[in-house]
Amino acid sequence: MKKSLQNICIILLTVSMIFLSACKKDEGKSIVIAEQYGLAYAPLQIIKANKTMERLLPEVDVTWVRLGNTAAIREAVIAGKVDAGFLGIPPFLIARDKGMDWKIFTGLSRAPLGLVADTRKAPSLDSLLEERRIALPQPGSIQHILLSMEAERTYGDHTAFDKNLVALKHPDGMNGLISGSIDAHFTSPPFIFQEIETESNGEYPYKVLLTGEEAFGGEFTFIVGMVTAEYLAENEEIVKALKMALAEGMNIITSRPAQAAKTLSGIYDLDEEKIFEYLTKPGTAYTTKIQGLDVFIDFMERAGYLQDFIIPEQVIAQ
Repeated sequence: MKKSLQNICIILLTVSMIFLSACKKDEGKSIVIAEQYGLAYAPLQIIKANKTMERLLPEVDVTWVRLGNTAAIREAVIAGKVDAGFLGIPPFLIARDKGMDWKIFTGLSRAPLGLVADTRKAPSLDSLLEERRIALPQPGSIQHILLSMEAERTYGDHTAFDKNLVALKHPDGMNGLISGSIDAHFTSPPFIFQEIETESNGEYPYKVLLTGEEAFGGEFTFIVGMVTAEYLAENEEIVKALKMALAEGMNIITSRPAQAAKTLSGIYDLDEEKIFEYLTKPGTAYTTKIQGLDVFIDFMERAGYLQDFIIPEQVIAQ
């Protein structure tokens, strides 16, 4: 009886060890990736549609979520519901400044951002200083920081437009501009193109008053990929695979734009020809290169958006 009991204990111990070993093996074998709205995220949308990550890492559970703005991504990361996300440099820096331990692991895109206004009501940048409503994704977004850069340069006050701001997701911002509930929209592709192509009473009143490059003073990376330092340390191979997948998606866009347009047309409910046109617009580039990080840091520290001194190299995953 005693020997039988010993045998049962050995079996239970063995099963427990096997179970714990399996748990350890499976631990971390998943990734939740957050994207936002717009063609700046096209490489992500292509590898999602093509299931590229699933092909590269068939043993990894890949989950995609689309969130409305970077605040939603930040909160999801804090809650442990998102591992990797894609957003503009300024909101990444603000979250880092507030204590979030995350790093940039890749660039994703440059894009022709712009402040589109209904010129029947707001024919110039100066006119927006009046009681006009300017939509952008959120305070601290890249659109907000670019507008603040221009406000400092032109009016000597980086907060000159802050009282006019309305936080809206890009689709809602476009609808608001066309319906007349807002007067201007600082946005990105495809919304910027759709707005300026919109006809109203036989004219095209929606025009770009300020481009992102004019506000910034040159080219800059619009979207970067971030990952928490903890996730990166524990899942370096998964992050490397994501970078490989993104490179594949970028290559499809640059070398086979017609194929990319076919994939994306269903996502945006636009004709393939129109998507192709948007993907190949001047100022659009899909690249892992990161531009403008130091310029954003310098301005945001000077303007008080960042409290702590940040060295660019400290926030880049090596």
